[in-house]
Amino acid sequence: MKQRLLLRASLRHLGGHPWLTALSLLGIALGVAVVVSIDLANASALRAFERSTDTVTGRATHQLVGGPSGVPETVYRDLRLLPGAPASAPMVEGSVRARSGDQRPLTVLGVDPFAEGPFRSYVPQGGGQVDMATFLTEPGAALLTERTARALEVKAGDALRVAVEGVEKRLRVLAVLTPGDEGSARAMEGLVLTDLSTAQELFGQEGRLSRIDLRLPEGAEAEAALERLRPLLPEGVEVMRPHARGNAVAQMTRAFRTNLTALSLLALVVGTFLIYNTMTFSVVQRREQLGRLRALGVTRNELFALVLGEAGVLGAVGTVAGVLLGILLGRGLVELVTRTINDLYLSVSVRGLALEPFTLSKGLVLGLGATLAAALRPAWEAARSAPALTLRRSTLEDVAHGRAPRLALTGVAVLAAGVGLLALPTRELLPAYAGLFSVLLGASLLVPWLTALLAQGAAGPLGGAFGLLGRMAARGVTASLSRTAVALAALMVAVATTVGVGLMVTSFRGTVADWLGSSLVADIYVSPPSLVARRGGAAFLPGLAERVRTTPGVASSSTMRTAQVRVDGVPTDVRAVDFGATPTRPYRFKEGDASRVWKELEAADTVIVSEPFASHRRVGPGSRVELATDGGPASFRVVGVYFDYGSDAGTVMMLRSTWLHHFRDETVSGVALYAAPGQDVDALVARVRERVGTGQMLDIRSNRTLRETSLEVFDRTFTITHVLRLLAIGVAFVGVLSALMALQLERAREFAVLRATGLTPRQLWALVSLQTGLLGTLAGLFSLPLGVALAYVLVHVINQRSFGWTLQLVVAPPVLFQALGLALLAAALAGLYPSWKMSRANPARALREE
Repeated sequence: MKQRLLLRASLRHLGGHPWLTALSLLGIALGVAVVVSIDLANASALRAFERSTDTVTGRATHQLVGGPSGVPETVYRDLRLLPGAPASAPMVEGSVRARSGDQRPLTVLGVDPFAEGPFRSYVPQGGGQVDMATFLTEPGAALLTERTARALEVKAGDALRVAVEGVEKRLRVLAVLTPGDEGSARAMEGLVLTDLSTAQELFGQEGRLSRIDLRLPEGAEAEAALERLRPLLPEGVEVMRPHARGNAVAQMTRAFRTNLTALSLLALVVGTFLIYNTMTFSVVQRREQLGRLRALGVTRNELFALVLGEAGVLGAVGTVAGVLLGILLGRGLVELVTRTINDLYLSVSVRGLALEPFTLSKGLVLGLGATLAAALRPAWEAARSAPALTLRRSTLEDVAHGRAPRLALTGVAVLAAGVGLLALPTRELLPAYAGLFSVLLGASLLVPWLTALLAQGAAGPLGGAFGLLGRMAARGVTASLSRTAVALAALMVAVATTVGVGLMVTSFRGTVADWLGSSLVADIYVSPPSLVARRGGAAFLPGLAERVRTTPGVASSSTMRTAQVRVDGVPTDVRAVDFGATPTRPYRFKEGDASRVWKELEAADTVIVSEPFASHRRVGPGSRVELATDGGPASFRVVGVYFDYGSDAGTVMMLRSTWLHHFRDETVSGVALYAAPGQDVDALVARVRERVGTGQMLDIRSNRTLRETSLEVFDRTFTITHVLRLLAIGVAFVGVLSALMALQLERAREFAVLRATGLTPRQLWALVSLQTGLLGTLAGLFSLPLGVALAYVLVHVINQRSFGWTLQLVVAPPVLFQALGLALLAAALAGLYPSWKMSRANPARALREE
């Protein structure tokens, strides 16, 4: 009976304040939604790549792989002739861009259908809807799945136009495949199947294979089979496990995904402040009811369970709503995440949101756990107070004022612990983020003491400017410290996050702009289009690069070849540069003297590495790295470390003469042209465009255009970061609105007395507006030093550990002014409704309760 009455009392209270309950639910839902949406977007992108990798790999247990030029197809012939040879299948794999439909990137697999049985069941092996004779003999014959054909707007018998490194080629859709289940359909989306010879012609790999898949028994038998195989393998061909590729990609994108997740958790932290605020208000507003219940025999444990139960109900409803909202939000964010991965790392096609049960469960646990954790303190306060004290509102404020100095000391200790975590000599991100959140928590614990101190100091100036109303506004902030301090802390954290991330992005952009200014010294840059914006791996057609270099009006030129090579077993971009007759060396070194480095680089076994590569692999001048060359593994000595902000995975660079010594690849990926004195650059661009013709699409850009394009890609990669900042501010706005509404409703009797003694509605509006303005100003002032500290941590600790870049922290005044204005605007907007409501309230109705 007692439990039923307590339950009815709780439900009546929640239902009696629908706006506050709705705001609380909205705060929880937004916090959970941000975390869930980011997790789903990250998981969807990674799952799409894993599905693609698993589909291509099939049931292979091992692979024979070579250097950048692949594996000679004679290796497969010798393997098939070996007595007792294991199951094997040759493969030619490459990426193209469709020129019809949605023009998506496609993965082309060149296969031998008669060898595919043990590996990939989706490859037709005779009979059915596919004419195998035509598939094997007709040049350009290709197979697509029904879903891919629909997206490309083609059907069986149609021509399929694709671009291979800027060269348009044609395939013919021989048949459209219908996978047996949804999983297979999703895994095969974006896949094009061709015969081996068709794929070799498409990618210019006649006589070469991308790899040979093997299926070996487990354990000792596998080792024995490999021992029999190794004498057949020429120099440069190695045995690898298939999962190494997927692991490399997961490692490559790990820092990016981790940083997004950590940023999304900030929204949940702000939401936790909101829950604490809501439950504190619930206890404060019902202090008389709770006091009566204690006086009538309700035990402390029952009161504790009552308040915690209310929080549990709010948390459950808000979390479920947050998970559903996160799914909707994730559908938009997955496009931003995918676009960023395509710009920075690799081409991946994500056509839907993968609803991972673990991610959804994690969102439920985080939301409900954060709610209950935030409600523990108010529930404990309600349960431990004596009945007589619970009946007095002033008791809570006395406790809040008395606790403020102790909280401040605790905050200093937490800040010190956070600094200690950040200073640990480790490259792991977990201690860095633990230190970052400790700094946020420590700063939040300082807020009550600083609020009381500054509000008291503001009473004089406000009184001088606005008279009695100014002094009342300042004293109102300190009189309700238990309420205002929590609202201020939530807004401070959100605005400080905006300052920190804003300064980090500004610093990053400034550093990249300076680097582009020193690196882009040629007048014109020419390269074939690449599927990944920041990786120029496509190659010119034979002879075309030289034709570009000899354009009339060109004084000198340099070339670059970029290719993926396994460096110490990890796929890495390796660049081979030929400076030609140009005296300029557009590289700045972090380690090594420039003149000495360029001289040493002339040796055939030396390389320089980018700063991220040196940071991730922990190498420097004097270290050695192993590259999987076409002639087999070769060891190279590192002679310098250069600044490079084009790839956070890291790059290795060598002279073109060294490249040609170790690799059977004479192609060129990019040409830099230096105009002759007096030559108009725009006219030279037009001349180059006319000279190259239409055989291969090329990106021909002036220095200025390339710099602008590079910064556009940079800005695009940070779009999702800005979205997360806005969502965190949204959660904080809801928190401030909830706190101010609760505060004004709680002071309804006080305002009624003021109205009864002559305060006009306009003066009451001014009083509330002054109070919200003071709160916004304090939040802005608190957020500025905290935001600069967060920026320092993001730039010099988290960025350095995540990506390995050295950035120059720039404290841009516009970012600080924007933050201060944002805090004032959030507080002012949040105060509009309470001001309007209080100015229109009937004082007689409020006084009747006295």
